[in-house]
Amino acid sequence: MNRIDRRFAELKERGQKGLVAYIGAGDPDLDATHDLALAFDKAGVDVLELGIPFSDPLADGVVNQLAAQRGLDSGTTPTGVLETVKKIRQTSQIPIVLYIYWNLVHRRGIDDFIHRASEAGVDGLLALDLPYEEADRYEELMEQEGMRPIFLIAPTTPESRIHEIARKGAGFLYYISREGVTGMQTSVSDTIGEMTAMIRKHTELPIAVGFGISNPEQAIEVAKNAEAIVVGSAIVNRIAEQGKSPGMVSEVAGFVRSLTSAIRPE
Repeated sequence: MNRIDRRFAELKERGQKGLVAYIGAGDPDLDATHDLALAFDKAGVDVLELGIPFSDPLADGVVNQLAAQRGLDSGTTPTGVLETVKKIRQTSQIPIVLYIYWNLVHRRGIDDFIHRASEAGVDGLLALDLPYEEADRYEELMEQEGMRPIFLIAPTTPESRIHEIARKGAGFLYYISREGVTGMQTSVSDTIGEMTAMIRKHTELPIAVGFGISNPEQAIEVAKNAEAIVVGSAIVNRIAEQGKSPGMVSEVAGFVRSLTSAIRPE
């Protein structure tokens, strides 16, 4: 069983909610990415999303754009990220999804990139700008390699399209709870319950809800209507504040632990 499937099955069996944590790979460098991954595993993260640095991250707000730039400045490449995943796999089986813009996959060859990602220990890809209508070959290759194609659903997605996206997705569906780009918010959307109920009419896949969750209180609120929450910018912002300081990993992991403790109280 794919690690993502296994983790969500375990969460369901325990009656618990999951945390998907996003960081920019190579921010501030790939050694830090490796160390954060191991710390997040110990902090209870269920799926680690690694953003591959890209020069034109159109879906991202300023916090994650700056993280991508720091990743590029540190010399991070897709190949370097896959080598880091291999290193993580020496000591951790945390499910890993690559958050990636399609041009990076296409440039290296779809077959080759997916195969190399699978060999490295990647469990899924979230291709931001690949519409499901053009994903047949991608879907086929992902299935052959035992990886999961993660698809996005937005508040503006019509129900007929939700049905098609849900049919093609695997692992989990990522519901973007706000229009626009990634970023921290002072409040959560008031339509999450309505939209997740609509999505569930078309799938039995777990639903992860993200975009804007910034603190434990918001995490608790969103988790009421989802199998998992996705937190990115709030984590990335703490990495940016700490930079290469010796305590960066432990400080960021402490914040992540506050989120997992909130959605899974003892």
